[in-house]
Amino acid sequence: MKHQYSVIVVGGGIIGLSIALTIQANGTDVLLIDKNEIGSGASLGNAGHIATEQVFPIADPSVLKSIPKMLLDPLGPLRLDWRYLLPLTPWMLKLLANMRHKPFTHIHHTLMRLNSAAFDSWQTFIQKWQLNDLVKIQGSLLVAEKKETLEKLHLHGEYLQNIGVHNSVLNQSALLNREPALATNQLGGLFFPKTGHVVDLSELHTKLTRSFVELGGNTLTHCEVTAISSTSNKEATVTTTQGKFTAQKVVIAAGAFSKSLVKMVSRINVPLETERGYHLMLPQEQGRLSIPVSSMDRRFIMTPMAGGLRLAGTIEYAGLKRPANMQRARHFLPLATPMLKEPLNDAQSTQWMGFRPSTSDSLPVIDNKGPYIFAFGHQHLGVTQAAITAEIVNCFIHEQPMTIDCPPFSIKRFV
Repeated sequence: MKHQYSVIVVGGGIIGLSIALTIQANGTDVLLIDKNEIGSGASLGNAGHIATEQVFPIADPSVLKSIPKMLLDPLGPLRLDWRYLLPLTPWMLKLLANMRHKPFTHIHHTLMRLNSAAFDSWQTFIQKWQLNDLVKIQGSLLVAEKKETLEKLHLHGEYLQNIGVHNSVLNQSALLNREPALATNQLGGLFFPKTGHVVDLSELHTKLTRSFVELGGNTLTHCEVTAISSTSNKEATVTTTQGKFTAQKVVIAAGAFSKSLVKMVSRINVPLETERGYHLMLPQEQGRLSIPVSSMDRRFIMTPMAGGLRLAGTIEYAGLKRPANMQRARHFLPLATPMLKEPLNDAQSTQWMGFRPSTSDSLPVIDNKGPYIFAFGHQHLGVTQAAITAEIVNCFIHEQPMTIDCPPFSIKRFV
């Protein structure tokens, strides 16, 4: 393996992999480095939902009064490991500050623009890399099972429709006709046509990696980055457990693990936290649903995949080091079962926990400073925003016009 490249991408999740492939396809040689396997971590265990309809910050003022109840509910969508409260507090205070009307509105509008562009980028990405068998743009559902929730759902849909997030209201009959497996306690829903889902995340990463290598890209796995440095704006050195490598540009795209890498190259203390997410995979439940179904009442998602039905969601604040609390994954079964006509088969089920990278303002960092490019912090929307992030970074590398206004994603907003 050579030790000098035009671009080095640190982080082989869906963001880093999409970036590396897009750059390599434009004729620039790339080295992709990951401390584990390409496409592992949160990129492998997420819900697989291309959630372009999710245009609100992760912290919504409307749920503040519900937080104590969520924390006390063993089946609730939110858990805080109290031993992690002290290190979490600075980030949490910034998160609360972003609930104020002005920053909340700015974040909301920025996410709308980014996700709108993300949908178009995914359409192009699917066609370019022949992913029609792995990525289905067939829509998704948000459902309600309480009358008061249904009223909120209708208002939510009306608001989204007015701002350009297309959806249609389904009464109970139309909902059950679309997804016959749902129980009659589901009173109605919203159908979002410009959303989709990945049916096999592992195969998606394999196919993208294969295309990357066939184009001349190089990968380095089980390789830890120990230092990143530069002596000019035109070159940087990446020191790893497998040697030193130099490049004209280094892209930091390591998800929740990006904070320590940023500290190597900048004095900016990025308010990046990990929201630990869980899933329960049910391999005996292939074909139960046709598209992703999220519950407004229960706050989780069911995604049909080639390997079964994936139940995913929840937020847990416990940092990067504490062991997984797999009871959180097992809780999905009693959450999901009442939503369906027939009991779920959990034979040979598997559990997973991974780290979502969330900034305190719910917006990713996508920026270009000297020999460094930053592309991390996509919170729950890593899959959703992967293709558009790759487009933006490719424009940085090849000095092409931007497809979207980038100042809201600048790392300098945290100075």
